[in-house]
Amino acid sequence: MYSALAVGQVDLATPFKKCRVQGSTTIYDYKNKKWIVSDAADANVGTLPASTFKVINLLIALETGVIKDENEIVKFTEKQDTTLYGYRPDIYRDLTVKKAFEVSAGWVFVELAKRIGKERYARYIRLCHYGNKDLSEKGVDFWNFGSFAISPRNQIDFLIRVYEGKLPFSKRNIDILKKVMIMGMILAGGWAMWNGRTMYIFLPHGLSKNVAR
Repeated sequence: MYSALAVGQVDLATPFKKCRVQGSTTIYDYKNKKWIVSDAADANVGTLPASTFKVINLLIALETGVIKDENEIVKFTEKQDTTLYGYRPDIYRDLTVKKAFEVSAGWVFVELAKRIGKERYARYIRLCHYGNKDLSEKGVDFWNFGSFAISPRNQIDFLIRVYEGKLPFSKRNIDILKKVMIMGMILAGGWAMWNGRTMYIFLPHGLSKNVAR
């Protein structure tokens, strides 16, 4: 985890220019309550959250009682579409929710979404001020397809409230999420198509006391 000072000394825009790709980096220095961005406008532009949605998805699944804890096993059946999220044969098997979070097994969260339902999603997304609240996508996984969107700044603001426990979820469930996030990995990544462009989203989530990125 970079210190705020080190990050502040880096030209965050140059890597995107060198690679000739559009993108931006958004960082929040929690200790000094300071935003550090490579593109202030892009930090407020919403796109599909893709697999980064698994952070709030896990909380909603726990809070609604759809799963008891992170060790609950989701059974794989032949009904799941194994081509929708790319060729990854290693993830198409029975998985605990914790393992699904670690390896970003999208099919597991789709199965949980079927049990949660759009109505309960809408409620928690509204209470959490998460994204644009557009759940008009007909498919189950509205976080990968459709018009649902969240900006980098909104993503980080949500993580800050996770860290501070200022969300409509029990302390137990937030503690489970933190444990899964910290023990599993330090990066949530997502891939999606948005307005005809290929989008890659990286959401480091070590929940450091000093810097959220």
